[in-house]
Amino acid sequence: MAQAKIHAKMNEAPCKFSRTLSMADRSGRLLESLDQLELRVEALREAASAMEQERECILEMLQSIQNSQEMRNICAGEREELDLTANRLMGRTLSVEISVGTIRNSQQEEALNKATSIIDEIVKKLLDDMAGSRQKLLALHAACVTEAPPVPIDQKFQALVISCALEDQKKIKRRLETLLRNVENAEKNIKIMDHQKLENPKTNGCK
Repeated sequence: MAQAKIHAKMNEAPCKFSRTLSMADRSGRLLESLDQLELRVEALREAASAMEQERECILEMLQSIQNSQEMRNICAGEREELDLTANRLMGRTLSVEISVGTIRNSQQEEALNKATSIIDEIVKKLLDDMAGSRQKLLALHAACVTEAPPVPIDQKFQALVISCALEDQKKIKRRLETLLRNVENAEKNIKIMDHQKLENPKTNGCK
């Protein structure tokens, strides 16, 4: 009877070993599938992020056209028609909703909120003090670049940006770059309009 039990145990061993290999194979295949899906997830996020940036770029270009000097130099009828077309395109662009969420811990969330608040406060004062606000935005942008900037760095803001998630760091930098472009364009338009104001009396034969 003892020999029978020994034989039974010996017969069971290969079966257990075979099942273990089978489980390992299945686990390996599942892991490989998950690795492939992870690559597709990252590609999806990158594509969505690229679309998000394209949306921002289109909106900025439409606003730039509407505020351009060329738009002011055409007759009212044509300008109205172009404005309607630009507004229609802007509405269609805004109807495209793209959202790429970022996973953050509590420290990153707090850093992002503080950094956003600092930028928002400067934006509120842009119209009242464009030159001063531009310098502040340059100091914030300098905190987001790796190369040595030609302007002083806002050290406090830099510490906040470093504490943010990597994706948020890129978005903060991109927002500052957009704001600086808008300020630069606004300053150019103001100079052009002021120059025209000075030139018009001469054109009209006034002294």
